Amino acid sequence: MSLVARSRDRGVETLALDSPHNRNALSAALVTELAAALTDAGDDAGVRAVLLTHTGTAFSAGADLRDPPDPDALVALLKQIVDLPKPVVARVAGHVRAGGLGLLGACDIAAASTTSTFAFTEVRIGVAPAVISLTLLPRSDPRALARHYLTGERFDAAEAVRTGLVTAAGDDVDAVLAPVLDGVRRASPQALAETKRLLTARVLENFDRDAARLTALSARLFASPQAREGMTAFLERRDPPWVV
Repeated sequence: MSLVARSRDRGVETLALDSPHNRNALSAALVTELAAALTDAGDDAGVRAVLLTHTGTAFSAGADLRDPPDPDALVALLKQIVDLPKPVVARVAGHVRAGGLGLLGACDIAAASTTSTFAFTEVRIGVAPAVISLTLLPRSDPRALARHYLTGERFDAAEAVRTGLVTAAGDDVDAVLAPVLDGVRRASPQALAETKRLLTARVLENFDRDAARLTALSARLFASPQAREGMTAFLERRDPPWVV
């Protein structure tokens, strides 16, 4: 069963995360399928831009704790979005947690509905937002990230816009995106590719410098006793023992 629904309208390829039973959590299978869909879109001359969206009430709940992706595969997916020679635009009409925020950081433009909520929940299960920092640290406000990384608290779309995580928000996310998609449809494919290269150079430098270190950190933390307890507590819907 497909985990990524594909459709196209006037050169915009929509890739919808379609695993609502687990709130579009980033399982190994979903990461693999999304990477394949992005490859196809990147190679297709008929695609001017990619719209990354979702079914259900969540854009993505982060890593699937029952079937987590390999950290190297997640790094490769994030880099693929950044490096794709076509704009990738995120459309969020639901909630985003943990690793799902890394996807937003990788996208060139992100729009959200005002009812969307966001949270970096890694610290609450004993890990850190390591791999996703490759896309988030170069593009978001560092003081805001410090607060949200360290507390895991939930924040709204207005805060996501203020911190640079999201480009724009509105009651009707499709109305927000209409001029964005019209703009990329009017742009030259060559110009889009070269302009995106200018915009993503610093992010890609971050991958070259830090990907191996952050991947190792992620793997070490997920294998730790505290993380095992934190993930078990999360799945059992109880507080882990360190909550005071």
